[in-house]
Amino acid sequence: MNDGTEAGSPAAAPAAQPQILFYGGKAMSAVPILFFIAWAIVQSGLLGIGDTAGLIVGMLVALVLGMFLVRGDWAVYAEAIVEGMAQKVAVTAIVAWLWAGMFAATLQVGGFVDGLGWLAEVSGLGPAMFPAVTFLLAALLATGIGTGYGTVIAFVALFFPAGVVLGADPLLMFGAILSGAVFGDNLAPVSDTTIVSAVTQDSDVGGVVASRFKYAIIAATLAFIAYLVFGWFSTGTAIDADAAALFRAQSNASGLFHLLPIAVVIGLAIRGRHIIQAISAGLVLAIVINLAFGLAPVTDMLAFRVAADGWAAATFGGWPLVQVVAATEAGVGGSLYDGPVGFATLAVLILLVLGGAQVMIRGGGFHALQEWLLAKVARSVRSAELTMVTVTAGINAAITINTAAQIAIAPYIATIGKRFNLNGYRRANILDANTSALGYIFPWAGGVLVGYTQMQSLVDTYDWFTPAMVVEPIQAWPWVFHGWLLVAVFLFAAWTGFGREYTSDRVSKGGGAA
Repeated sequence: MNDGTEAGSPAAAPAAQPQILFYGGKAMSAVPILFFIAWAIVQSGLLGIGDTAGLIVGMLVALVLGMFLVRGDWAVYAEAIVEGMAQKVAVTAIVAWLWAGMFAATLQVGGFVDGLGWLAEVSGLGPAMFPAVTFLLAALLATGIGTGYGTVIAFVALFFPAGVVLGADPLLMFGAILSGAVFGDNLAPVSDTTIVSAVTQDSDVGGVVASRFKYAIIAATLAFIAYLVFGWFSTGTAIDADAAALFRAQSNASGLFHLLPIAVVIGLAIRGRHIIQAISAGLVLAIVINLAFGLAPVTDMLAFRVAADGWAAATFGGWPLVQVVAATEAGVGGSLYDGPVGFATLAVLILLVLGGAQVMIRGGGFHALQEWLLAKVARSVRSAELTMVTVTAGINAAITINTAAQIAIAPYIATIGKRFNLNGYRRANILDANTSALGYIFPWAGGVLVGYTQMQSLVDTYDWFTPAMVVEPIQAWPWVFHGWLLVAVFLFAAWTGFGREYTSDRVSKGGGAA
């Protein structure tokens, strides 16, 4: 995810801050996060409840329970929670969701999905090919704009409904979108994960991107083939014939005018503009296109809806942006409102999770894990690399924003890697690949939940989109092929030595010898 800033010192440990002491030792600092993961598994997996607000309750209960395990002043524990919630990576993620939400919703009301339907019809793109093509296009967008979260929001809003109603498997479609986000987060030079992984391992961004391309392209090629194969065998998925007929009737080539705002966002992001700048420019252009070509009235993008039986209706009815509605429908509406407001609950959840992660850091849990790994597990270069791969995977299970997970584990990856003289590029690639991949796989991960949140809104957006088309977070994890394959590639690389570089092989430019 790109916030347009240099991640100069993201992994600096707050050494001067007081440590939280727990009854039972440092390992008990992991109790809040572990409790939350167990709650998420029970709620989402066993009970099948895809409710983000329910996960908030789980994290709140976890943080309260953790406080009773603190030995000493509870204020230090409370301060750690607030400190974690105030991290820049959390705010950056939320900002990306809000802007991407506005942008995607404005393209929606302008008929971009209808344009995709028209294009699929005239090009003969059937349901078998749709997931594979979606993966490629999502990977392209994510690599260009550097934000996997923004890509998930845009593609779930725009490509997912088009593919599903034309007969593509919803599970494959969601998995393909998440896989494209993984590819972009891992490889984009402007992605926060790329920058953080490079800087924390004393390497330059350009060298890191060049050195990791071989891993990413192997996983992506296999993932593309997998989406083709599964797409072919999943054709014939039962779809609502009435919904499909309604969608085809609404298909219109004019919606493809919105390819221009998407191109503007990608172009500005590639040129290094802040993601807010890039999306804002695309948003303004999308609004202009909607109005200039009659694709959507202004009230579809922003409307102040006043009750018909109130004084405001008599006074302001007929004014621009004012709609007179039934009392039960009064409020603010339109794409500029609907797009971002749906992510408020998810934003609260992510902040709380980062608060729990900070408790584990300040409680010494991460440090204890590092010491144990160095003493008991990482005995050879092979075991060290396997440890680095598995530990980054485990940390990402606890910290659901991939950039935040990187920041937490980066110092320990550096310590283990340097002990065995591994080059900074190699360390950065192991760090980034696994946090990028698994941040879009676990059902409680930010990348999955942001897509699920966007998907739920589609039921109210399109007449033909039914609740049966919504994919629950617990259903998505097996189908994120590129994510799983990227982890598998690095497990293979760690075991066989494929691509392994030592400090004597090459000096990384970022900080001298790694």
